Amino acid sequence: MRKMPDYKFWFVVGSQPLYGEETLREVKSDAEKIVKGLNESGKLPYPIEFKLVATTAESITKFMKEANYHDEVAGVITWMHTFSPAKNWIRGTQLLQKPLLHLATQFLDHIPFDTIDMDYMNLHQSAHGDREYEYINQRLHVPDTIVYGYWKDEDVIKQIADWQHVAVAYDESFHIRIVRFGDTMRDVAVTEGDKIAAQIKLGWTCDYYPIHDLVEVINAVSEDNIDEEYKKLEEKYDMVEGDNDHDKYVHAVRYQLREYLGLKKFLDDHNYNAFSDNFQDLYGLEQLPGLAVQMLQLEGYGFGAEGDFKTAGLNRLMKVLADNKKTGMMEDYTLDLRHGHEAIMGSHMLEVDPTLASDKPRVEVHPLGIGGKADPARLVFTGSEGDAVYATLSYFDDGFKLVTYPVDAKLPEKPMPKLPTAKQMWTPKVGLAKGAKAWMYAGGGHHSVISLNANEEQLRELARLFGIKFVDIDK
Repeated sequence: MRKMPDYKFWFVVGSQPLYGEETLREVKSDAEKIVKGLNESGKLPYPIEFKLVATTAESITKFMKEANYHDEVAGVITWMHTFSPAKNWIRGTQLLQKPLLHLATQFLDHIPFDTIDMDYMNLHQSAHGDREYEYINQRLHVPDTIVYGYWKDEDVIKQIADWQHVAVAYDESFHIRIVRFGDTMRDVAVTEGDKIAAQIKLGWTCDYYPIHDLVEVINAVSEDNIDEEYKKLEEKYDMVEGDNDHDKYVHAVRYQLREYLGLKKFLDDHNYNAFSDNFQDLYGLEQLPGLAVQMLQLEGYGFGAEGDFKTAGLNRLMKVLADNKKTGMMEDYTLDLRHGHEAIMGSHMLEVDPTLASDKPRVEVHPLGIGGKADPARLVFTGSEGDAVYATLSYFDDGFKLVTYPVDAKLPEKPMPKLPTAKQMWTPKVGLAKGAKAWMYAGGGHHSVISLNANEEQLRELARLFGIKFVDIDK
C-alpha cells in the first residue's frame, strides 16, 4: 500500500467543574484506563491518544481547533463520562472539520447494587450525559457516528476500528489525485461526471494529460529496470507462454513492465495516486496497459477504465478503507440466470485487481480484440469468496450518489479454460433479480468496486461525511 501518514485519534472526555476536583481526577483516571485498554486490545488499526477532561466551552473550542490543525489526527472520539452541558460543545463542534465518534459507554458494565451511593451516581452519568451531548450534535446536523456499548466488548471495539478506517479514508479522500490519460470512452454515459463537483464534495483532484506525455516516460524506461521487474514477476507468478512464440511472449510481458514502470514514475513524479486510461486513445503505445494496471492496483493505486475518473477515485478510496485487501475495480459482465445458480460474473478486459485472487495468478498473453493494438500480457486468476460489498459512484444533475449492496462473493462452479481474464463472481444478498433491478432504478453504473474487506455501513458513514446521497439496496 502506498505510504500514508501515521494517523492517530484524539480522545476527550466531557464533564463540568461542579463535581469538584476529586471527581474530575477520577474522570481523568477512568478515561485514561479506557484509552489504554482500547490501545492494548490489539484490535484497533490506529492508536488513540487521551487529551483532556473538557469542562468549559473555552477548553472544548481550543481542543477542536487544535485537532483541525494536526494533520496526523484523523478524528476525534468523545465520551460523556459525567454530565457535560451541551451548550459548552456548540462552538467547538461547529469548528471541527474531522470525523467525530461519540463513544456512548460506561466505565463499569454493571450496577454495583450493594455499594451504589450518590457519589457513584455523580460520577457515572453516561446514561443521560450521552443524551444531552447527542441532542446538540443532532441539532447542529453533525454527521457523527455513535458507538454504543461496553468499551471492553469485542463488537464495540470492532465498531471503533471500522470507524477509524472510515475516518482515515475520509481524510485521504482529500489527497486523492486522479490523472486521466485521454478523455472518456466515446458514446458512453456512465463514465462522465463533474470533476469540480468531485473536488468540492469528495476532495478529489482530477487532471487531464495527453497520452503523448505518458508515452515519453514509458519509452524512457531502461532495459535494466525491466530486467529487474521481470525476475520479480517470475518469482511471484506462474509464467504461462501457452500457444505464443517464446520471443513474442517475453516481449509482450516486458512491454507491460515498461508501461508499469513508466506509469508508476509518472504518477509518483506528479503526485497522483489514481488514474484512468481509454482503449480508444492509445497513440504511441504498443499495448493497452493490462498487467501494468494490475501491478499498480496491487500497490494501492486507484484505477478506472475507459476514462472513468469516478471509479478511479472510488477504487482508491475503498482501497484505503479496506487496507488494500481484496478490493478492486470491477465490471458486471455476464449472468447465470438458472434457478438456484443465480450469479453475476464480473471481470474486465485486462485490469482486474490481483488483491482479489484466491489462487496463484498466471502471466498470460492473448489477443484482446479491442483497441487495435498488440496482444497484451495480463494476470489471469480466480477471485475470492465470502461476504463483500459492491459499490458504484454515479453523477446526476443534483449531485453524486453512492449506490451499494452487500453480496456473496463466489468462486465459479467450473473452470473456464477458454476465458483468458481474471474473474470474480457474486450474487446480491437480496437476490439477483431484486438487487439488479434496484441497482438500475437507482442509476448505478456498470463500473464498480468490490471489497471483501469493507462493509456497507462504512460506506454509509463516508457518504454522510461527504454529504452525498447513499443508496443501500439491502436496506
